[in-house]
Amino acid sequence: MNVDMMRKVDYYVGIPLAFIGTILDKGFNLFRSNKLVKPKNVLLIELSEMGSAIIVDPAMRKLKANIEGELFFVIFSKNKISLDLLGTVKSENVYMLDESSISSLIVSAVKFIFWCRKMKIDSTIDLELFSRVTALLSFVSGAKNRVGFHSFHNEGLYRGDFLTKKVAYNPHQHIAKSFVALVDALLNPNEEIPYTKRIIPDSEIQIAKAVIDKADRSEVLTIIASKYEGFDPNINPVILVNSNASDLLPQRRWDRKNYCEVIKKILSYNDKAIILLTGAPAEFDGAQLLADCVADKRCINFAGGVKFLQLPTLYSLSAFMLTNDSGPAHFASITDMHTFVIFGPETPALYGSLGPTTPIFAGMACSPCVSASNHRKTPCTDNQCIQVITPDWVFNTLKFKLDALPH
Repeated sequence: MNVDMMRKVDYYVGIPLAFIGTILDKGFNLFRSNKLVKPKNVLLIELSEMGSAIIVDPAMRKLKANIEGELFFVIFSKNKISLDLLGTVKSENVYMLDESSISSLIVSAVKFIFWCRKMKIDSTIDLELFSRVTALLSFVSGAKNRVGFHSFHNEGLYRGDFLTKKVAYNPHQHIAKSFVALVDALLNPNEEIPYTKRIIPDSEIQIAKAVIDKADRSEVLTIIASKYEGFDPNINPVILVNSNASDLLPQRRWDRKNYCEVIKKILSYNDKAIILLTGAPAEFDGAQLLADCVADKRCINFAGGVKFLQLPTLYSLSAFMLTNDSGPAHFASITDMHTFVIFGPETPALYGSLGPTTPIFAGMACSPCVSASNHRKTPCTDNQCIQVITPDWVFNTLKFKLDALPH
């Protein structure tokens, strides 16, 4: 299913099911104890964003350190591999929903109900902001403790009333802190309305760093050398450019001609540097258009050049990365590589990388135009928030990293 179809399913199917489910849940509560249990086997629910699987890691590590049982995760099958980058959740504890079609989604959702009983899930944390599907998954899991974001007196975005601990979503703090607030609510033995009444310091959202294997390092260097004859990592600094953005929000894309101009400026400024155009294998053709625009042998189409789980190794070998606001900015945060991230319809204040990063953001009056309240769907067809960002602006922003490289 494409993104718009998922939104329609969430709205037209999710709302009536959430209403029916709420009635059933309230009815069941008349005949069962409402006493909360100490969390042991905790299921986190986050379906659609690969980057969020990285941003939530500080919250998951805090949760893991404070429960006696296991962490579990449910995610769309295409995004599951993002959880493997840090390995905080065991691979066998991840349930993958098949989102390829409506029928496949229904079948895998039914199987999910039995999987939760088998794994003895007693608590759920719904990491999605206001999705009805994830609210329903939390309900059918059978968990005694159900934590998530609640709208309270906000209008719209009805998603039923399944939560046993309701957390107020704060749109003025980084989403990583909001995820920690969900964990706080689950671990808190006392009732608060709303959760969570404490200051969450920046020190609690420090990202864990990946451990780079020497064999992987050697393999990735060999792959780069096969793409650029005479490559010497001591002479040729590697700079990454990710010009792709997911279909979830195409308004995030900066124009290919702009990337082309910036890359030419970088190559001209440092005659030893090489540019690797990164991306998934399916993005190879788009990357080739950019490589053809640059027309320099030091600008290499590297889409699909390494396996996904080798990305941390690639990042650790690179000087920095220029990227759209997308998954790679968050994947890179588990290394010490600096990222320069171009923002437009979203804001770095909420979704900035947790690693070394410099956001490039115009901050127009209409930006950010996507949020929890509109399911990240904007009416904008003229993304001036991105278009006003010029190649000179970007080059001058990243120039300090170029100056630190050997010439």
